[in-house]
Amino acid sequence: MKILVVTDKLVDLLYSPCLVDKFRDVELVLSCGDLPYYYLEYIVTMLNVPLLYVHGNHDPAQEYSASGQSSSGPAGCENIHRRIVRQKQLWVAGLEGSIRYKPEGQYQYTEAQMWGNVLHMASRLYWHKLRTGRRLDILIAHAPPFGIHDGRDPTHVGFKSFLWLMRVLKPRYLIHGHRHVYNPMEVTETVYEATTIVNAYPYKVLEIDPESP
Repeated sequence: MKILVVTDKLVDLLYSPCLVDKFRDVELVLSCGDLPYYYLEYIVTMLNVPLLYVHGNHDPAQEYSASGQSSSGPAGCENIHRRIVRQKQLWVAGLEGSIRYKPEGQYQYTEAQMWGNVLHMASRLYWHKLRTGRRLDILIAHAPPFGIHDGRDPTHVGFKSFLWLMRVLKPRYLIHGHRHVYNPMEVTETVYEATTIVNAYPYKVLEIDPESP
């Protein structure tokens, strides 16, 4: 299955009629956050495939259109924070937000708060594996795991709880954004335990075999 992942930066190629010609064989779109809702709405409308997303730390609580209407998320897309959903043969889950770096901020979490999200997700993933016999295919998150693709500044430190989740529940992929990559030599794909971690900034196309163990 070919999957388009977008995060953190509006890309002109994806916000133009070229989108359909370039990505006509994409079957699923994933967003890791920090993107305008109108941008995601354009992508899902043009490609006419499911779009699953989580919020990033810069996403507003409400976004207003030119007509003055407010929305808490992009129309036609599905928020999967703390949820597990099935798209065709793939199981996908999501965890929104970044580390908390200021007292007030939408979609920011302390490490302890993210542990709450992770443990909630872990209980669902445990029963999912018992019921289906499959581990999770893809976990999308805005932030990276601690020490993998993250930064040392207070804004871009990753979550330690993600490391535990990967050790215990072993999703096939953890795909994130948040950390902008400008150096072409910077590592953006890393294997940790049984999980392939991908920084998708600003977009990536992945081909994932749903039948692979």
